[in-house]
Amino acid sequence: MFSRREILKLGFLSTLGLSFDAFSVVRDLKILDFKEDDEKLEYTLIIRKEKVKVGSREGLGVLVNGQLPGPLLTFKEGKEVIIHVINEMDEPTSIHWHGILAPNNMDGVPGLVFPGIMPKNKFTYRFPVVQYGTYWYHSHSLMQEQTGLYGPIICKSEKDDSIKADREYVVLLSDWTDESPHDILKKLKKHPGYYNYQKRTIKDFIEDAKTKGFLNTVNERLMWAQMRMDSRDIADVTGATYTYLMNGQTTEENPTFLFKVGEKVRLRFINASSGTYFDVRIPGLKMTVVQADGQNIYPVDVDEIRLAIVETYDVIVEPKEDQAYAIYAESMDRSGFVSGTLATRYGLKPKLPEKRPVPELTMEDMGHHHHNNHGHHHHE
Repeated sequence: MFSRREILKLGFLSTLGLSFDAFSVVRDLKILDFKEDDEKLEYTLIIRKEKVKVGSREGLGVLVNGQLPGPLLTFKEGKEVIIHVINEMDEPTSIHWHGILAPNNMDGVPGLVFPGIMPKNKFTYRFPVVQYGTYWYHSHSLMQEQTGLYGPIICKSEKDDSIKADREYVVLLSDWTDESPHDILKKLKKHPGYYNYQKRTIKDFIEDAKTKGFLNTVNERLMWAQMRMDSRDIADVTGATYTYLMNGQTTEENPTFLFKVGEKVRLRFINASSGTYFDVRIPGLKMTVVQADGQNIYPVDVDEIRLAIVETYDVIVEPKEDQAYAIYAESMDRSGFVSGTLATRYGLKPKLPEKRPVPELTMEDMGHHHHNNHGHHHHE
């Protein structure tokens, strides 16, 4: 059993600790053991289905080495990686190394570059590491990514030393549902707005009529109806079924990242979700973006970052106060969020920002423009 304060190898600080519940599934961000010599790194990944409890929800996950998310893999530029993947399931699986420059037959997309990893079988990935930065891996089979088959990768290199930080953390964002991802897709095919619980109501109509006028509001609603679209159709799958996670934990579990006042802290954000764009901010702190999708960039100071699905951003923050800061990741449609804590010690919880209004698309967003009060428009 690891304590919350145990230091993991390679200088990474365990922020979540191991926890075993009735489901016997580890949910933390653990660095996977590997064999290493002067030329190569060698890993073993075991994929199986296991029961998992996330927040108040219980379900069946497709997990790597019994973990959700999968363990952190640390590659080193200039060395070869050998990754033995053992499929203990009764269905095929695969692992795609997202953003990694691997030979075509090692890329991991079944049906395209290799046949996949058959049930009760194994496959060995082998490729040289020719890059540095923050990346991740995930399944390309049977929607297994939605049920837990994903994890972070850090490629280390002397070339990456230009980004100086006193400590660093991976902050992996994802979405979890106890529904079958196949059932979710069936529902969306029958009704695209199935999970949209934030549609406009009669109250919104009355408010719009007060500001835009009754006829304009009616005409606008008719235009949306004619297009069979919804102005609040921002996300296909929402917090109605999703529980949003940070390093496999919920807001209530309070994933915590430690710092000392005055330190530079590097946060490696990864959006490993299946269907969620996240808007990320740390109220009270500027974020300096230093890397995007594994590539070092000219530093840019921002208050907020939108992480699309699969994107990674590395940021530097410099907390000057001995207080708890919220690492707040809000779904783009505002139907939910996950928050962690950046603090000088464990047990602190910051005040969370207020929920922001649900975004609203306009006719202009759809390429239409009003010309008069009768609602005539043209399509650009």
